Amino acid sequence: MNNNVTGSIIDMDQDEWRNLVNQVNETVATGVDTTKPSQKNTFAAASLWNIQKMKRSSQSRRASFWN
Repeated sequence: MNNNVTGSIIDMDQDEWRNLVNQVNETVATGVDTTKPSQKNTFAAASLWNIQKMKRSSQSRRASFWN
């Protein structure tokens, strides 16, 4: 394995450095209705079946790739 690493120290103007480390103030989202309950995701037997099916198909593809 070949590791070519260049120096990580760079020359930077003071104005550029100040621009990079300038703190940006947080803004709060307005116009969002927090009184409405959010829709909950349900996890049903069909969801579990689909996850297991995808796992089996990916394993079979991986096995056929190496054989």
